[in-house]
Amino acid sequence: MQETHTLETIPTPAFVVDMKALRKNASILKEVADKSGAHILMAQKAFSCYATYPELAKYLSGTTASGYHEARLGYEEMGKPFGKETHVYAPAFTSEDMEKLLPICDHIIFNSINQWKTHRNRALSFVKSTRTPSFGLRMNPEYSEIETDIYNPCVTGSRLGILRELVDRELGTATVTEDIWDSSIFAGIEGLHFHTHCEQGFGPLQRTIRVIEEKFGDLLSLPQIKWLNLGGGHHITKNDYDREGLISEVKRLSEKYNVTVYLEPGEAVAIDAGYLIGTVMDIVENGMKIAILDVSAACHMPDVLEMPYRPPLKGAFEKDEKPYTYRLAGNTCLAGDVIGDYSFEKELRVGDRLYFLDMAMYTMVKDNTFNGMPLPSIWLQNDGGEVIGVKEFGYDDFKARL
Repeated sequence: MQETHTLETIPTPAFVVDMKALRKNASILKEVADKSGAHILMAQKAFSCYATYPELAKYLSGTTASGYHEARLGYEEMGKPFGKETHVYAPAFTSEDMEKLLPICDHIIFNSINQWKTHRNRALSFVKSTRTPSFGLRMNPEYSEIETDIYNPCVTGSRLGILRELVDRELGTATVTEDIWDSSIFAGIEGLHFHTHCEQGFGPLQRTIRVIEEKFGDLLSLPQIKWLNLGGGHHITKNDYDREGLISEVKRLSEKYNVTVYLEPGEAVAIDAGYLIGTVMDIVENGMKIAILDVSAACHMPDVLEMPYRPPLKGAFEKDEKPYTYRLAGNTCLAGDVIGDYSFEKELRVGDRLYFLDMAMYTMVKDNTFNGMPLPSIWLQNDGGEVIGVKEFGYDDFKARL
């Protein structure tokens, strides 16, 4: 694509990744890793704009994936060319998945005892000849401070992770020793994975770790367990995050259990590092003024409807705070395709450009072509403010998905 523009001249709709902001986040994560000894991986489920991977590889230990496609992307774009780690977890893997994942992954994490039983022989046979990957199990500590159930993997009825009682039932004992572990189905498991966070600070993590140690500390103390993965959802790069507390806790865990600690932030890598730029197409009235845009909540920022939340918008204010209030909505047939109500100091006009902020994460990875809506093009903004085209989409991209 390689066109060069400014933010004011890009054809809309368009995603723009701010490389300076992305680099700032990544440098903070590197500092935490360097001081604590943690390996920090980028969760590609939040941000997979692989045009940025060569830069991110300077700061991060690698990528983590939620299935084969993400794992392959991480391996091809960061793992193989830059010698970085590739990790993968999914609620379930097929035998075909395993055949493709074993040669490219450093860690493979299984969601259930049954999944480990299903793939164990093939996995351990592969490791005998290569010494990689390392295998782990995702555990459910039955504790999380996430308030929204759709994002809480520890609620009753969750399919994510293994309860401690199921480990004990499999072993036939609640007292686990090296010999018991090595003579059980768990022989070959070298790591434990816990993911219990979503957009949270250090306090919830510290409290969760206490629960993890209470329920799983004996497993962590086994010499066979070489790593502890604390998952993602950590807002490490936010200004109010207690990074010194995190560094101290990672060091403590590493020393106490003789394990390597992994963190898998997604949002922390890409937070406040992107724009979604749209244009006002029309203004209609129905009890209030409604601006129809060429960007859509349903298609381009689904979390607006799923969370739900009201995305920040440059130069805009709360409803009725300024003289001119508008409801901003997408150009689809979905009645609920509403981004939010905003007020402005000046009237909006057809052709005006709007700049939605913090639009790097959970946008490009989730956007879709419902109603045949065009996918926004993707651009990178360099430190000098120039915006360079990475990818554009058209009718063929819509058709190819059907």
